[in-house]
Amino acid sequence: MTKINLLGMTIEEMISFAAKLGEAPFRGKQLYKWINRGTREFSEMTDFSKALRSRLEENACIEGVEILRQQHDKKDGTRKFLYGLKDGNAVEGVFMKYKYGNSLCVSSQVGCKMGCSFCASALDGFIRNLTAGEIIDQVFAAEKQTGETINHIVVMGMGEPFDNYDNLKKFLHIIHSKEGKNLSYRNITVSTSGIIPAMKRFAEDFPQVNLAVSLHRLDDCGRSRLMPVNRKYPVDELLDAASEYTKRTGRRITFEYTLIAGENDRREDVELMKKKLRGMLCHVNLIPLNKVRETGFDGSSRKRAEEIAEELGIAGIAATVRRELGSDIDGACGQLRLKNNQSD
Repeated sequence: MTKINLLGMTIEEMISFAAKLGEAPFRGKQLYKWINRGTREFSEMTDFSKALRSRLEENACIEGVEILRQQHDKKDGTRKFLYGLKDGNAVEGVFMKYKYGNSLCVSSQVGCKMGCSFCASALDGFIRNLTAGEIIDQVFAAEKQTGETINHIVVMGMGEPFDNYDNLKKFLHIIHSKEGKNLSYRNITVSTSGIIPAMKRFAEDFPQVNLAVSLHRLDDCGRSRLMPVNRKYPVDELLDAASEYTKRTGRRITFEYTLIAGENDRREDVELMKKKLRGMLCHVNLIPLNKVRETGFDGSSRKRAEEIAEELGIAGIAATVRRELGSDIDGACGQLRLKNNQSD
């Protein structure tokens, strides 16, 4: 008999599962709380009878991820995890310490379809979507490994979250639920390469969740070369969608701008940013590219990044250079998985 995996079920699905075992709805709620507060063994669910725990063992499982490898930068506390999945695939996550608390960057897919030319995540192509349970368990596995509470989540690791919208939506509902981790939507950020229809849907479904858009260039020819998604959703249409998002939600949008030496950090690139972003309710997050040998790109210097941030600020566009974290470990998302695959 195939056991039912309970990880990633909504509270309604858990109540329905409990009913099939002949249990009252409150038992389903109890089971949901145990699982979505990090418990992974039925034997630890102490408010269940021995008979019920035995029935759960016979009929169900709690299968998520396991940490295969970890890199730890002891200077700033950053940790990078390689998460193993039950089918033998692997994804990455990054634990980061800030003054405001601990943040975890989670993955939403194994590989990626977007094909961004500077990104390590896309080098091995797209394999599959992660389930809601696999996304959730990245959080609990990291908490167990570090012994620390995660109070901010960014869905900005491997994959395009909006290409896995239904599982993303389920993950957000579960991680936010008061019966589970009870994480505020305002402490969650989702990043997209610019899938416009999903951006509009997201504004309706999750107006309190932060949205980040990977921009990286502001001319169609250059952005299409870096990010093939631009061929379907060009820059000006994307910026219009971003403006519509801010009007609908009242929330500032973040533009992620990875700085690549000689590619998008030139004078003309900065002038185009000033021209197209001036007046928008936005924040530009400038990120010097982490070098990935296979892509052939080099990152801009931190000095150049700070010059660009200053120029944008003078033009009235809020901009910061991302703090350097994990300098002693593989920085770019996908690098640890890539190394793991190459060593197999």
